[in-house]
Amino acid sequence: MTANTDPSPGHQPDAGHPVLDIDHLKVTFATDAGDVHAVKDVSLEVRKGEVLAIVGESGSGKTVTAKTILGLLPETATSSGTVLINGANVISVSAARLRQIRGRDVAMVFQEPSTALNPVFTVGWQIAEGIRAHAGGGKRVSAKEAKSRAIEALRKVGIPDPEHRVNYYPHQFSGGQKQRVVIAAALALNPGLIVADEPTTALDVTVQAEILELLRNLRDKYGTSIVLITHNMGVVADLADRVVVMYQGDVVEEAPARTLFAEPRQDYTRKLLAAVPHLGHNSASEGLARRAHQEEEILVEATNLTIEYPGRLGTPAFKAVDGVSFTLSRGEVFGLVGESGSGKTTIGRAIAGLNRTTGGSLKVLGYEMLNLRERTFKPLRKDIGFVFQDPAASFNPQLTIGECIAEPMLIHTRPSPTQARKRVGELLESVQLPASYAGRYPHELSGGQRQRASLARALSLNPRLLIADEPTSALDVSVQAKVLELFRDIQQEFGFACLFISHDLAVVDILSHWVGVLYKGRLVEQGIGSQVMGDPQHDYTRRLIASLPVPDPQEQAKRREENRALLGI
Repeated sequence: MTANTDPSPGHQPDAGHPVLDIDHLKVTFATDAGDVHAVKDVSLEVRKGEVLAIVGESGSGKTVTAKTILGLLPETATSSGTVLINGANVISVSAARLRQIRGRDVAMVFQEPSTALNPVFTVGWQIAEGIRAHAGGGKRVSAKEAKSRAIEALRKVGIPDPEHRVNYYPHQFSGGQKQRVVIAAALALNPGLIVADEPTTALDVTVQAEILELLRNLRDKYGTSIVLITHNMGVVADLADRVVVMYQGDVVEEAPARTLFAEPRQDYTRKLLAAVPHLGHNSASEGLARRAHQEEEILVEATNLTIEYPGRLGTPAFKAVDGVSFTLSRGEVFGLVGESGSGKTTIGRAIAGLNRTTGGSLKVLGYEMLNLRERTFKPLRKDIGFVFQDPAASFNPQLTIGECIAEPMLIHTRPSPTQARKRVGELLESVQLPASYAGRYPHELSGGQRQRASLARALSLNPRLLIADEPTSALDVSVQAKVLELFRDIQQEFGFACLFISHDLAVVDILSHWVGVLYKGRLVEQGIGSQVMGDPQHDYTRRLIASLPVPDPQEQAKRREENRALLGI
């Protein structure tokens, strides 16, 4: 199969010149509080067939730099310097020329495909729309030709049966397939450069491995250049040729990937790499001791648990959880891992009384959840805390952080205003936030601060049981490390039992005494974390572990080659 070609001049880069050349870029945003210097003085270049990773924490300027490449900055931004794509300065070209550059010379792959794709149009129509919009040179592209090229783009990214699936809507694709569709749309006009902004953050590790292999194939087979924006250092090690590290709007280090990981020069880079979670950091002896001498009170006991959703309009029923059995004792952290759709969140919500069980037995704090009656279960709710994946969505934006944290207390224990304020201050300080943050609103806190506040809210009633559903997946690696350390300290201090739900095996390994692996609603393996991670017995567990990239380019390349058959790449 050959890539689509476009006869227009300047479409493919000259091999002797950079595809992208950024020189002394500065970007400033005007706000009510004054100017914010998001990018201070950035210079970098990308060659044909090269993957350049730009890494750094939120606020480092990496995404602003990426958006500048496509001229996507808002009106409140002013920029200076040069951003040359095949010789054209994106900052100073006319709107008409910028329209030609987008899609034809450079295209963008966004972080969240569900929001990037329009749900009311087929994916083929959306890809074809870009082809027609950027045809350029007065050339018209017929609907038939545009659809044919959309099919080829879908085939290029590995979508099966593209002739039929070109007529599918976004909701008819899985998360990984939707990301492939977004990449297909970016490739439709065969651009020389792709800007991928966190393209795997929302994906399971197995799907992530497939997307990384796809991007690697685009580089190796078609000579596509890629600017990869990410905070996942394992992804960087797996894909990048060269790495630029940004901090507070500046480039603090730049080096070939292998050099940067082996010999980082700057303290910030070393701290960034040190914060990456690794498999094997768990205490096997602690987990073994807890299970070998099981004298602690059992707070959750599932026996052949089944949760089934009835079918609609003639569709068969869907069994989300199928015959799952496990126990969770006081003071224990049970890590539940698996891909999206495996049933792990469904189990967590069932334990909290938010999903109904339909078969087997689920006892929570001694209460049988089968045929749950809210009136009799309600008194137990104060003993269960819940930490959600996205605290920005779980907080009421119209309430202060203090009011959000106090809300469970006002519902269940009704303290006086003075007692509530005192307790809120104590909780904020316990999660290492100043008590004064009680007066702030959710949008005034960073992602890591909001997640700390979410943990404080979950602890407001001194729960015996905590359910944490992907609480660190959206955080930068350094912030994640701090939240995980805080979580571990607080769990040991308060002694609550915790069901920790995640698709990141390294994170689960750090925190959990016991690990369970879910696959399509079934618990296929469980045991002490070090045993499950070090000597997995089920093929699916082995595939999960093989899919997790390690932050070492040489080791990751070796693992990838060894596991190609297992990963199906």
